[in-house]
Amino acid sequence: MHDLSKKELHIRFQEAVDYINSYNNMIPADILLNLYAFYRIANGNLQHAGGSKPLINGFKANALFQLQHLSPSQAKIAYISLCEKEFDFKSRS
Repeated sequence: MHDLSKKELHIRFQEAVDYINSYNNMIPADILLNLYAFYRIANGNLQHAGGSKPLINGFKANALFQLQHLSPSQAKIAYISLCEKEFDFKSRS
């Protein structure tokens, strides 16, 4: 997957995001936090999300902090790989 063009990587990433957005089963919290952090990093949004639930915001901030070393491309690859591993996601492209 590391040899994909930027465009191909973006398409596969968007397919994985769409897949997760339409996923109807429960997603374990640790996987959901990783998906959240990968998504935010992939889109260049490292600012902490505000919200009314401080505990949840803390977990989100911690997930971002732990993965902040990734580049946007690395985060996209990690998001896709996690979807393939945990949800049997298959890219259409």
